[in-house]
Amino acid sequence: MTASGHEKENNTLRKRVVVIIPCFNAGNRLKGAVENALAQVDRVFVVDDGCADGCMDAVAGLPVQVITFQSNRGKGHALIAGIRKALESGDTEVVALMDADGQHDAAELPGLYQCFLSEKADIVIGTRTFDREQVPWRSRFGNKVTVWVMGILCGRHLPDTQCGFRLLSPRFAQRFINQVPGGRYETEMRMLLLAIREGFQIVSAPIATLYEPGNASSHFRKISDSFRIYWALLKNVLYTEKGKS
Repeated sequence: MTASGHEKENNTLRKRVVVIIPCFNAGNRLKGAVENALAQVDRVFVVDDGCADGCMDAVAGLPVQVITFQSNRGKGHALIAGIRKALESGDTEVVALMDADGQHDAAELPGLYQCFLSEKADIVIGTRTFDREQVPWRSRFGNKVTVWVMGILCGRHLPDTQCGFRLLSPRFAQRFINQVPGGRYETEMRMLLLAIREGFQIVSAPIATLYEPGNASSHFRKISDSFRIYWALLKNVLYTEKGKS
């Protein structure tokens, strides 16, 4: 592609992709994540999911729109609120979801966007490498188990089911907020299950794996949130079987 072609593509990305960043007590990581996103796109929505650590003060002077929850409601609720806001703009071509803790590099958005276009995708989900030196063993084990269970129950193998770095088409994003209730981390699983069940085009794309030591910024509750994810998988099977009867 020529230099002018790259410039045109980057301008399209900047104007037509909206980034949603749900945030709950992300500390000093939030500002860097937001600045990283703003380097790629013009519109960034930060959903303040009841933050109580002062992290929102760091982005007060940045050109972002903030959606505020007075108390913590959960990542799923924050995602739905951000997506709904993004869809209010008629020129949104892609809704991009990124985490607030800096584990997603917005510099990868151009590649993911190109993948989205070339594959005519409804959802592009990042696939992490799960390097033993970078990723906590609990995260590696949990993802492998979830991938295996989804393959057994849903007949669909996705190499990474829990990555929050995703690109959504407007038609799928609208269907998602209409059909999936808010919650915590299980909402991201329900998103994938909806896409599989209704035949939307899902594409996995490799992304860099960025973890801080010990994954200290994560608010994932290993027992209760894992239960919610597997319960969502089981309910999907029951729903599908009921639809066949």
